[in-house]
Amino acid sequence: MESYVATSPTAVEEARTRPRRAAALGVDVRYVRTTVLPEDETILYLFEAPSAAALDEAGRRAALPFERIVEAVEGSMGAAP
Repeated sequence: MESYVATSPTAVEEARTRPRRAAALGVDVRYVRTTVLPEDETILYLFEAPSAAALDEAGRRAALPFERIVEAVEGSMGAAP
């Protein structure tokens, strides 16, 4: 989940609390971590969720401001053995 906000003490505090609330209000949604990119005024939230729709609903219930939801794949991007 990607959000564009001016980084301020309030924004950073909300970046810590609202994703946890979204996970609590969502169905099978788990909050993993937040990454703040202060120079870009961007906050990236990493969740595990059954679908983008489930995460969208949880985010809206928690009043978590976000611009878009994109799938992320973790792990090495190197060639398979």
